[in-house]
Amino acid sequence: MELSAIIHRSNSEFDYALDKDRVVITIKTGKDVDKVFIIHEDPFIHNLMRKPEWFGTKTEMELYMELDRYYLWKIVLCPKYKRLQYCFEVCSGDETYLVYESKIVPPEKAGLTSRQYFKFPWLNPSDIISPPEWVSKTIWYQIMPDRFSRSSDFKNDGRFKDWADMTSPHWSDIYGGSLKGITERLLYLKELGIGGIYMTPIFKSPSNHKYDTIDYTCIDPDFGTEEDMKELVSKAHEYGIRIMIDAVFNHSGGLFFAWQDVRKNGKDSPYYDWFFINSDNFAEERFSTDDGRFYSFSFWAGMPKLNTNNPEVRRYFTDLSCRWAREWDIDGIRFDVGDEISHTFIRELNSELKAVKPDIYLLGEIWNDSLGWVTSREYDAVMNYPFCGCVNDFFGNESLDTGELMYMLNYCLTLYPQQVTKVLFNFLDTHDTERAADSSKNNNVLLQKLTFLLTMPGTPCIYYATEIAMHGRETMYNRQCMPWKDIDEGKYDSMINEVQKLTALRNEIPELSQEGVKQIISADHPRLVNYIRAGRICVYLNAGDHPVEINSDGRILYSNLYDGNILDTDGILITNL
Repeated sequence: MELSAIIHRSNSEFDYALDKDRVVITIKTGKDVDKVFIIHEDPFIHNLMRKPEWFGTKTEMELYMELDRYYLWKIVLCPKYKRLQYCFEVCSGDETYLVYESKIVPPEKAGLTSRQYFKFPWLNPSDIISPPEWVSKTIWYQIMPDRFSRSSDFKNDGRFKDWADMTSPHWSDIYGGSLKGITERLLYLKELGIGGIYMTPIFKSPSNHKYDTIDYTCIDPDFGTEEDMKELVSKAHEYGIRIMIDAVFNHSGGLFFAWQDVRKNGKDSPYYDWFFINSDNFAEERFSTDDGRFYSFSFWAGMPKLNTNNPEVRRYFTDLSCRWAREWDIDGIRFDVGDEISHTFIRELNSELKAVKPDIYLLGEIWNDSLGWVTSREYDAVMNYPFCGCVNDFFGNESLDTGELMYMLNYCLTLYPQQVTKVLFNFLDTHDTERAADSSKNNNVLLQKLTFLLTMPGTPCIYYATEIAMHGRETMYNRQCMPWKDIDEGKYDSMINEVQKLTALRNEIPELSQEGVKQIISADHPRLVNYIRAGRICVYLNAGDHPVEINSDGRILYSNLYDGNILDTDGILITNL
């Protein structure tokens, strides 16, 4: 048995409270392991029963997930007295070992030295990770306000480019999309099956993307007013659509009042410690900060990094966030560059925001494993970039088989406690990536990827215009304007109708928003994706280049053709078992 592959640590991702009554325990082993048992009881059971030493109940664990080099074993326990002490018995052929916190030994040697058991000390209700329930049932739609829709009363004062003009795009190009424009298109989003809108930054800024904020207290005049924002939220709520805004608290824009004061007054500025300044010549006019004179986002001098360790900075942005929640009634905040903001700040902000609006959704933009941010009650969830990579890698690389997809997906599904997995922000593309249509061989592959997205645990998000297969590989070009004239004339009806079928499926089957995926691997069809959700929803995606006969009803599925079964498709089949 490969003992070095056996991994468990208490008070970590390997044991956590699922709710007020249940504790999830997992252990990682090598693939040579046949069975795993947990020996568990209250840590004081021997005192209660007047026994000389601790004893436990032996229960077999479930083989939960297979990764490329490991097995994950899992059990859900309901400790009667809200606490647990435990160890493991791991079996491989004729070999058996006991796994304690301090050692792994054969049973006959267990009592020769002191045994340090694992312990789940106490199931405290206030420590349970409890993301808002509504999030897992929500299909999001990401909007860049400048590029989504102009309002019906739009007037071009000469500053705005023609809506369809993408010649020589620049970060300062503006097109006139606005909050009113979004409000006027809410019916379109409702009919598309959308339950939540995530908007990139809306506050005053000199750029079109608005990630270099000048004034966090003022909505950019090109987007509208506070009254427009309140109207958007109110009307969206009437349609059953939630609103999430983008908070850029890692850095400000170069024209932010505090940074301008520091540039003018140097160390005499009351805002000097709001930033990370390392040199007396920090105000030197240079595009890059590679000389280290001060810290900025990605070495861009126009985005000085905010010191969120400073209590004054934390207070300033916490008060602002609470005001947005209280006065605008927003439903979520996405935190840009969420892994560079201080943990102290996000913990404090989480506590105060939840006091204002308990079910507000706090989402961190973090591109990799982010366990520490969710288990420490900072973010409810993070943007699931590993999932995005998993989907795009498999569907974009025809040399990969479904076994490799299974390993990649299982990695994504086991990164976090299962209540967090249900609200992870899943997507195929964003304003920071190439569009999903570009990473897809054709629209049929894109629809297969959308099917995967909308039938997996997590809260799915569609980047604006992905439902019409808009292209855009490079950053500037993945932010084109929504072609409303063509949409209104029906040019994209076929694609939109297929996406509507998928969103309807997600919205109408509650089990699709729950945890649990059973994958089925076919040796005969290495690119046939087949999985079962909630024990009854079976999904087939033929990502190969040959017809596949599905034995359940004899139907033939063809790769890259999209027209027949429950979704009127040939390449996609979804059935009730």
